[in-house]
Amino acid sequence: MSAYRTGTPLDRRRFLTTAALHGATVVGATALGAVDADAAFAAPIRPLDPAVAESAFAEGRITAINDDVLAVAGSYGDHSRVRVTGATSVWKARATTAADIETGDGLYARGVPLPDGTLAADAVWVNIVNLDATIRGIEKTRLHLAHGHHEIVGNLMAETTSAAYGTASPTADLSRLTIGQSAQVLGAWRPSDGSVDLVRVTVAPGAGRRR
Repeated sequence: MSAYRTGTPLDRRRFLTTAALHGATVVGATALGAVDADAAFAAPIRPLDPAVAESAFAEGRITAINDDVLAVAGSYGDHSRVRVTGATSVWKARATTAADIETGDGLYARGVPLPDGTLAADAVWVNIVNLDATIRGIEKTRLHLAHGHHEIVGNLMAETTSAAYGTASPTADLSRLTIGQSAQVLGAWRPSDGSVDLVRVTVAPGAGRRR
């Protein structure tokens, strides 16, 4: 990992540009904010680096991958190009690398616009979903969820899936999840079968049938 100094206000923007153009291999925390799954849905925050006045965003389906540039078709008919650098933090159910990004994946990216029209991504969340659902069934390795009129299979992932009961901190103990509970589901969609890898299931304490 190469070092990155933040000696002047312009360093961050200059660094991202340099990383994009020359393939720098810095891996580290973002200057634009947190990169965990919650950060993707958090209210916009002021960037940590004063050199970056405002974060830019891109979202949509990845239609092509050309070296380090992702072609993205947006949900509203727009198109964007997202450049992944050695400094880009990638989330796909867990922290990972750009090698796990595939054509057909959904993408939500935050970064800095470059003069060539690409977005130098500071953070990329792949296939991230945040759903209001109802727990309809509980099995050893998955939950059955209802989201509106859709039935969704949620895959439980060892050492990753957690539950949050009310305002308590997330825990690996899923035993208090009950059928019939309303839940906020944070996870990563699998394009291959439409299921969701569950990262966190948040429920309010309430009545329901014990597992």
